[in-house]
Amino acid sequence: MRKISFFNYTGAKRTDSRGRNMRHLLRPTDFTTEEIEELICIAEEIEENPEKFAHVADGKKLATCFYEPSTRTRLSFESAMLGLGGSVLGFASADSSSAAKGESVADTVRTVGCYADIIAMRHPKEGAPMAAADKSPVPIINAGDGGHQHPTQTLTDLLTIHSEKGRLSDLTIGLCGDLKFGRTVHSLISALIRYENIRFVLISPDELRIPDFVRNDVLQQNHIPFEEVDDLEAAMPKLDILYMTRVQKERFFNEADYIRLKDRYILDKFKMKLAPEDMIVMHPLPRVNEIAVEVDDDPRAMYFRQAQYGVYIRQALIMKLLELEVPGC
Repeated sequence: MRKISFFNYTGAKRTDSRGRNMRHLLRPTDFTTEEIEELICIAEEIEENPEKFAHVADGKKLATCFYEPSTRTRLSFESAMLGLGGSVLGFASADSSSAAKGESVADTVRTVGCYADIIAMRHPKEGAPMAAADKSPVPIINAGDGGHQHPTQTLTDLLTIHSEKGRLSDLTIGLCGDLKFGRTVHSLISALIRYENIRFVLISPDELRIPDFVRNDVLQQNHIPFEEVDDLEAAMPKLDILYMTRVQKERFFNEADYIRLKDRYILDKFKMKLAPEDMIVMHPLPRVNEIAVEVDDDPRAMYFRQAQYGVYIRQALIMKLLELEVPGC
């Protein structure tokens, strides 16, 4: 049997109470491309033979500390841990935790770390999981922090792209919708720029364009080719991947602005006719109405399969952070 190995790591690293190296996943670039390839390999192995991994986490506990609502991410983590033979505890909103009494994130993770072996945290404030990792006695997984980062969704996206396109290089990716507040978009761009011949088409209204810190510090600084457009139909023929996002009502302070922008882009059968036959459509979900239901039966629609890939990659991630052995190796 072998353990999932570690390559050079540039992200958060601490030692646990026993003096062992402990790692967190806080941002998508915390893992090297080699490590991501390894995670993808393990995830694909889990997909092919889930029974082989059914007991690798026996006796281990995952805590889900979710300070804001989630369906897919929280349940995906729970399904992942249960599928490995582990158990799950946690809370699904800040109101059902001691945060409602004024407890700090640092105190919460120090306490929850006494009950669990690993913590998945979602928080509306950017940087909260980083602050938690600084005090946590167990590994922290950032399950989304405000409009900042969503690294496990990025891992899910990379597994989806690798499985469906067969590569993570030589791709033109269209990102459409809310590029300003969309943490999945920010994380995916940061991860993909490390691969060869990646090009982005950023499709959004002016009000929801990519933030300056992504445009200047990530794309321009790394000399990544990109264009910013507002016409989805014109962009469709040149794309290998179309990554749709919803306009996030919870990120708007002015409801009138949300109502004005929420239906700006709707992918339907007509627009799909403009796309290459091998283009795939991805979406981090939940969908509101930015993808018409009629598109669901198109073989290029990958968003529900993408959600399933999320379970496999989170299983591989849990194994990596807990240094669990791969059966039969």
